[in-house]
Amino acid sequence: MKTFPAGKLPHADLAHLLAAYTHSHPRLVVPPALGEDAAVIDCGDRLLVAKTDPITFASEDIGWYAVHVNANDIAAMGATPLFFLSTVLLPVGQATPELAESVLASIHRAASDLGVAVCGGHTEITHGIDRPIVIGQMLGETTREGLVRSSGLEPGHDLILTKGLGIEATAIIATEKRAELLARGLDPEKVAAAADFLHNPGISVVRDARIAADAGRVTAMHDPTEGGVATGLYELAAASGVGLEIYGDALPIAPATQRLCAEYGLDPLGVISSGALLIGCAAEATAAILAALRAAEIAATRIASVRETPFGLQMRRGDRRVPLPTFVADEITRLFT
Repeated sequence: MKTFPAGKLPHADLAHLLAAYTHSHPRLVVPPALGEDAAVIDCGDRLLVAKTDPITFASEDIGWYAVHVNANDIAAMGATPLFFLSTVLLPVGQATPELAESVLASIHRAASDLGVAVCGGHTEITHGIDRPIVIGQMLGETTREGLVRSSGLEPGHDLILTKGLGIEATAIIATEKRAELLARGLDPEKVAAAADFLHNPGISVVRDARIAADAGRVTAMHDPTEGGVATGLYELAAASGVGLEIYGDALPIAPATQRLCAEYGLDPLGVISSGALLIGCAAEATAAILAALRAAEIAATRIASVRETPFGLQMRRGDRRVPLPTFVADEITRLFT
């Protein structure tokens, strides 16, 4: 019997299921599709943008993660996140009043930072899990003119990446494996700084998306999460039906991320990467978008050019081109299995 590894469903299986079981509706502007970050529903003069995403890797500050990860997908559609709901599952035997309050307090703190209203949800103590799980739902809105889809790339466009590879993975590894890292001799201050990647440079891309959209003609955006930037690139290319030439030597990665991935033999291209934003744009808009992001002290790098479909997804390092690596499961799952 075929079984799936931990993480996202494989692209081919997901595409098959979506094709077989997606409903159509005259008000459904963006239905479920490979590479699209959220659903979009016509509400008259506004478009409602809706997203749900769970947090399963992290255990500390899990509510903070849940709000920001869901807000990121709303922002990647060119929308403003407005309302948040959550399903909070606490494990039997671990559910204390202090744990419940810490999760809800972290949700409240993150939502307040983004100007989002927590408007409902559900909380329970349940069997069959060994750590808290938060499943978030974010609602936002945009206009028809402001909507950005993952399917808007065309040959000749550029791709920009903000911040760098593996931001969320860096925070998770440093937090969940702290004792082990210290036992291996890593500097405690550097481990603490890596854990703080949750906040600095941070896992939110709401500001990145708004600045980019205001600066130039953005044609696509995508928030790379599970499976890392490599999987995000595959999803963008699949949604748009294009090829990509990725500049491997230009891919930004922080020394802390490089070190922690090397410590556990993980490929930084395939680790969970909330905090980075992939931005597609017309080539003539690239300079203005890069300048606006950098002026806002958001690191940004042109990392790829969009090619015709037959080109495939090729990564160039020096004079060599090799296929972009694929990851059946997020690299970070190897730390928890």
